[in-house]
Amino acid sequence: MTYPFLRRVAFSFVTGAALSLAAISPSVAAAKIQRLVSPGGIEAWFVQDATVPLIAMEYSFAGGSAQDPKDKSGVANLVGDLLDEGSGDLDSKTFHERLERRAIELSFSASRDTFRGSLRMLRDNKDEAFDLLRSALTSPHFDPADVERIRSQVISGLRRETTNPTSLASRKFLEVAFGDHPYGRQTNGNLDSVPTIGIADLKDYVGRVIARDGLKIAVVGDVDPETLGKLLDHTFGSLPAKANLTPVPDVDAAKPPQRAFVTLDVPQTVITFGGPGVKRNDPNFMAAYVVNHILGGGGLSSRLYHEVREKRGLAYSVYEALLWMEHSAIFIGNTGTRADRSGDTIEAVDKEVRRIADEGPTQKELDEAKSYLKGSQMLALDTSSKLAQALLQYQQDKLPIDYIERRNAIVDAVTLDDAKAAAKRLWGQGLLTVVVGRAPQAAAQPSAGPATKSN
Repeated sequence: MTYPFLRRVAFSFVTGAALSLAAISPSVAAAKIQRLVSPGGIEAWFVQDATVPLIAMEYSFAGGSAQDPKDKSGVANLVGDLLDEGSGDLDSKTFHERLERRAIELSFSASRDTFRGSLRMLRDNKDEAFDLLRSALTSPHFDPADVERIRSQVISGLRRETTNPTSLASRKFLEVAFGDHPYGRQTNGNLDSVPTIGIADLKDYVGRVIARDGLKIAVVGDVDPETLGKLLDHTFGSLPAKANLTPVPDVDAAKPPQRAFVTLDVPQTVITFGGPGVKRNDPNFMAAYVVNHILGGGGLSSRLYHEVREKRGLAYSVYEALLWMEHSAIFIGNTGTRADRSGDTIEAVDKEVRRIADEGPTQKELDEAKSYLKGSQMLALDTSSKLAQALLQYQQDKLPIDYIERRNAIVDAVTLDDAKAAAKRLWGQGLLTVVVGRAPQAAAQPSAGPATKSN
């Protein structure tokens, strides 16, 4: 599954203790995955599991924030924040009261390529839950008072980001990597764009993106196929048949090595690093995935953690991950260190990246990484919601319906030569590096006052 961008991006996928307890079902990952087609032609991947009286659904529409107008980034994000703020004959307060009374969890979010939603409920509340979702998708209010209230919350968050070094590093990295491409913009927009978004823009986005031809659905829980088919038709059947999406071109991330610096008067310097990655449909993707685990994706066992944290004590944490999208792919990592040790930290990361690019992993590292990745899969799918999220991601990645059963064999098939070739391909050119912190000449000085920023 796609690693969350810098461990903070979208995709908040309960409210009640009953949902928390009901979510746990150790058997769900081993259950049979079915391809269900409703009487109206709505397709879903479905796991029927009666272990607990819970139903979890994850779904997405093709489009995402890449469909935001160039000068109005943040439209998709704002739509996601507003769809549950009143619809049909229910105002925002009444809509949320209905959700709370029935312990229904309903949320929406935008990634770069998809607009997605999550729905969880107890089995006995399924009719009301699906009906509330239908209403939110087909007749959202976008009441002016609600729009301004949510807009003010988004703007407040964007203002906080102007003094958050991790957020600044994320934004700058995307600008360096993707330039004017839609992937170069933040999903939540910016302080110039969000105030200009009007209700007409929100309605236009819904009309262009929320349609059946780009819809993918995954459902796990205590419901029979016939009942689920009727619920899917009721919920999604009245949506437009076809979306009207603006074409998004493929793009390669900028080639390393490059370095950018953003001045921010804070004691800790944040370093974000990365470069071109490997797309999910690439034949060598799994080799890249395994060797990436060795370098920076394996938490406390990774090379970067050993070199930067354990060996040199330069940072509390350091990680690196693959991020694949519909039209591009990157690898990206992040760490934070004392301002006066940022140079040492960058050097340590660069050195380890060069070493694995030149030498590749050892056979022992490869064997341990493969063992971990195979053993951790079922633990990662131990609840209805986690399994539904995974099944949706597999559909978005155009993987076969039996991928869960085939995955371990694909991991096992990665050879040491494959891993070395993937390491060379990923890291052989060096890094795109973004540094956010005090100017080098001021790094050894104590903070003089409130944080300030200049580019």
